[in-house]
Amino acid sequence: MSHTDSAPSAEYGAAVESLAGRVLLAVSGGEESPDLAAHLRKALDTKAALAAVRVLGPDVFAPALLASVPSSPTDREVVAEALRVFPSAPGDPPEVAWLDRATLALLARPDNGTIGTIGTVVAVDSAADGASESSSESASGGAEPAPEERHWRPWAQGMARLSPLALPGVRGEAAEQASRRVLDLYRGLTRSMLRRDYPTTARLARWGALAEGAGTAALPGMDIETVVRHLELCGAVGARTVLDTTIAGRIVAARQNPKERSA
Repeated sequence: MSHTDSAPSAEYGAAVESLAGRVLLAVSGGEESPDLAAHLRKALDTKAALAAVRVLGPDVFAPALLASVPSSPTDREVVAEALRVFPSAPGDPPEVAWLDRATLALLARPDNGTIGTIGTVVAVDSAADGASESSSESASGGAEPAPEERHWRPWAQGMARLSPLALPGVRGEAAEQASRRVLDLYRGLTRSMLRRDYPTTARLARWGALAEGAGTAALPGMDIETVVRHLELCGAVGARTVLDTTIAGRIVAARQNPKERSA
């Protein structure tokens, strides 16, 4: 069953925005936790609220991973319920399986989702599902790399959909691709900025921040900190885009000042 079929699109979108706002407050230090139980209680449609939890997936653990705000037992129960009510379906795209695996791994952590040390990670083994570098590349059949001009765009679009995996402490093939294909990542980032597609820009900025934090050299003329600042000033409209922008900024800040990791 696909979670996107569970509620009218407007109600579904509103639920995602509402939950993103809660996670944003917790990441920014305005709340102790996202309080997912309250998210359900206050929702006009409980099923839509659970679908929003399913959509944000690993991002509901962002306060724990970025601000050392432990996930409460009730928050974790809500995540488990969302995965139960909206299980993966056989026809779901590969990205859904990747996101679900990360959500389940974070949910199963014994430390309430917080990172105690830089070496504490959640590994997302996408290879178990037979997923290739992106669903777009799978569709075009290619084990062999195709010409860059044909394939960097769908790859970047796929990485934007996988942006909830762009969190410190979550490791896997997607993060490795972001570091390995940094030129394609920045191509997608630049294209989305020029098109004023700020939601995509914010999502790709998360991957750029992680790639730079992993020691990947920034390309001349491309600085993620500047991208984040531009989004903050011009493009971060809507709770989810603001959340993506804030997460990218926190990753940059943690790289510049390791103490930010425990802020």
